[in-house]
Amino acid sequence: MVGLGDIARKAYLPVLSQRGDLDIHLTTRNKVVLDEVGREFRIVNRHASVADALSATSFGAAFVHAATPAHGELVRLLIEQGIATFVDKPLADSFSETEALVTLAAARGTPLVLGFNRRFAPDYVALRAVDANLIVMEKHRHRQPDLPRRVVFDDFIHVVDTLLSLSPAPVRRRTIETHVVDDMLHGITLTLAGDGFTAIGMMHRNSGLDEERLDVIGGGMRHSVRNLAERVEAQGTQSVKRRPDWISVGRQRGFEAMCDDFLIAVRARRPVDAAAILATHAICEAIVRHAETHIREEVPAGADYRDGA
Repeated sequence: MVGLGDIARKAYLPVLSQRGDLDIHLTTRNKVVLDEVGREFRIVNRHASVADALSATSFGAAFVHAATPAHGELVRLLIEQGIATFVDKPLADSFSETEALVTLAAARGTPLVLGFNRRFAPDYVALRAVDANLIVMEKHRHRQPDLPRRVVFDDFIHVVDTLLSLSPAPVRRRTIETHVVDDMLHGITLTLAGDGFTAIGMMHRNSGLDEERLDVIGGGMRHSVRNLAERVEAQGTQSVKRRPDWISVGRQRGFEAMCDDFLIAVRARRPVDAAAILATHAICEAIVRHAETHIREEVPAGADYRDGA
């Protein structure tokens, strides 16, 4: 495991450290963190760098939880060593680098998997069986405007990937709107559409609350998941189902199933799903371009669309 920040400590190590079939090695240049995490999870194999780890032993798989700017160099090194690699989203914060890494993994026949846990969250998985006509996902942040590339590739990418994974047919049309203030991205609205469905993703970075909501509508029903912990079903009347106390956060948010799936991919040497990775990152790159160039629809002089003009 490369990188021992919050996501590694809160989401992955609680899951992986419980497995008896893994020999886990930890890697970070921060010795204080390395020793602290090693003690917390009772892991004795600790390395100051990836190079040190690779020189000490051989590995079947790697989990990369380093900061986004370090992904490219680390993932390239691991793939060139033939090591199946799991990396937190995004693979890279540009489409060109993402494409290069996916191409390398495909050419080397090395498994490469992205950490999209919502694809494995039970309440989201259940929505794939819904005959969806309308999919709406909102993911908001409280007072966190930031640079467009960071917002989109580090956060809104979850919305993009979830919409793509739930879309019941190929996406044929796409529209993007962004709200930029002083070069900081405040809001995004993405619409994807195809035969018989529309999928809308929204994020506001200056909202009143950190929150996430997914609504899937079709067949006379509305299925809602709030903050990955509460499911609401509406069909004339409404019922609410909350996460039982005994179900772990790792299971509810999809981390357990995602780790299991990656380890299956490692043992089977499953090829990289290039199409899915590239589709998600291509849309993210398009959103960034839209925000960075401040593209806006020009309203004709004298017109006011609020009045239907």
